[in-house]
Amino acid sequence: MIKTSMLTALLLLLLLQTRAQQFRFAFVSDTHIGSNNADEDLRRTVRDINANPALQFVVLTGDITDFGADREFTLAKTILDSLNKPWYIIPGNHDANWSESGANSFKTIFGNECFAFTHGNFLFVGTSSGPNMRMGPGQVPREHIVFLDSVLNSKKNAGKRLIYLNHYPQDSAQNNWYEAIDRIKKADIELVLCGHGHSNHAYSFEGIPGVMGRSNLRAKDSLGGYNIVTFSNDSAWFNIKKPGLPEGPVWTRTALFNHHYEKDTTQYYRPSFSVNTQYPSIKQVWQYKASSDIGAGTAIMGDNVISTNTGGEIFALNVKSGRVQWRFKTSGKIYSTPAVAGNSVVVGSSDHFIYCLDNKGKLRWKVQTEKPVVASPIIGNNIVYIGASDGHFRAIDLQSGKPVWDFGDVSGFVVSKPLLYQGNVYFGCWNNDFYALDQATGKLVWKWSNGTTNRMYSPAVCTPVGTGGNVFIVAPDRYMTSFNAATGAVNWRVQPPKQRVRESMGLSADSSMIHVKTMEGEVYGVAASAQQMNFIWQANVQLGYELCPSTLVEQNHILFVPTHSGMVCAIDKQSGNVLWQHKISNCLVNSIMPVNEHNIIVSTMDGQLTSLSF
Repeated sequence: MIKTSMLTALLLLLLLQTRAQQFRFAFVSDTHIGSNNADEDLRRTVRDINANPALQFVVLTGDITDFGADREFTLAKTILDSLNKPWYIIPGNHDANWSESGANSFKTIFGNECFAFTHGNFLFVGTSSGPNMRMGPGQVPREHIVFLDSVLNSKKNAGKRLIYLNHYPQDSAQNNWYEAIDRIKKADIELVLCGHGHSNHAYSFEGIPGVMGRSNLRAKDSLGGYNIVTFSNDSAWFNIKKPGLPEGPVWTRTALFNHHYEKDTTQYYRPSFSVNTQYPSIKQVWQYKASSDIGAGTAIMGDNVISTNTGGEIFALNVKSGRVQWRFKTSGKIYSTPAVAGNSVVVGSSDHFIYCLDNKGKLRWKVQTEKPVVASPIIGNNIVYIGASDGHFRAIDLQSGKPVWDFGDVSGFVVSKPLLYQGNVYFGCWNNDFYALDQATGKLVWKWSNGTTNRMYSPAVCTPVGTGGNVFIVAPDRYMTSFNAATGAVNWRVQPPKQRVRESMGLSADSSMIHVKTMEGEVYGVAASAQQMNFIWQANVQLGYELCPSTLVEQNHILFVPTHSGMVCAIDKQSGNVLWQHKISNCLVNSIMPVNEHNIIVSTMDGQLTSLSF
């Protein structure tokens, strides 16, 4: 009798412990505030979550907004603030790639871009996913890899059961997925949650159970929806929930346990750097690695190379050794490529200032703007020309920092480096428009629109080129356009069916052609003088699927081609043959800057500056 009572008590205790360890939370993703009905869909979801006392917290896995606009973030925050339980949020590619704030407002408005919290013995860790401000595959920002290290290495988190959250699936959809995967496998990783695909889907990420959550948008349905997740001690299960309707059935279930991946000897795919062994004459002279992303190009200033990073720094490295010579700290992320003239370097920052420093890194002047500056400057005749996110394009005296003129009628925010050509300054913006302003007065000479209402097709990222009295651009709508530089009349505008041009281009050294890189990874030369799109040169290279928007650069009959996978390709302009290729990382190449006949400096998005000799 006593033994039976003890057994009953023990079973009851185990049951109570199991119930105590069970909890439920809401899993919301891809709200896309700014798109049709998105705000109403999110309000319905928030009301539905608030009406369910069994839900203990909410996680949101990115693409909170449709275009990364401040007004979209503010509206999303207002709606989410009405939640009556804790909520944790990370950005997605839509929040960062088209951000007027340089991916700064998400952190400002929501308080952070990543999170780590515990619930019982579970540790939930979320990181951002990029790509930030540049079209390309996703990328966990360098600073968030550093954050992940700090969380996983913290003694207070020892023994915790890890749940990792990111907007992207943890596979090659992200350039550096393996950096996150390799780290979380050293911990007790039991589940990965993600969004991005807008549909419910169960995954296995190198053996790690993964679940993609549906979009909160209604799409073609009458209601949006989200997932309710239930954790027990040994499993998790997922139910679809549409606001106002009964909870749907379990659509997937996964076991929760320590897989001990540290003992897994399976060889999973990792990016190959074997191409470097094919060209042993290409040498790495030095490499600098920042603790945050580098999202811009570089400039030479005397014996130094000037760069910026998303930690808000403008810094100088010795061009021969790569050693840091000086640093200057701003208060916002920087995606602006420095412009140098004499002993002055000019950079825009997302902290609402344009900075001018001397060759020692000391502040000469700064000009305040109404919104962040994510565009790159150009300097001509001691005048700085630069756009911003506040609807203004400015001309500033290089010596004094005083305004020369201010054009305040830009319909969207500017991210690119402008072109100075034949007395005008040319630039695009993220509102489908392309402008020509008088370089001396700032008056509008002409303005062109691509005729669409889709902001993502804007001619904003491409750096225009000018030759033969014409200006050329390529854009995300896959069109290449030739304008009469003086009048803005369209000479031709073509979307080649088999050569999908997109943003990446550059002028040949002799100005006879415009080099373009297609999304299929082919490289062509388009005649600059023809009255129609005419391909007159083709490189013998197949780079595969390509999104990198960075500029193609020619020097000494060598065409340097950037890629979104961290590889630089050098092509002989006369033969079109590949001279060499070198893979620096697996992340997007921001810029390739020739230093002399046998040396280039390459900037990659994962915070690396690399000097190569060839």
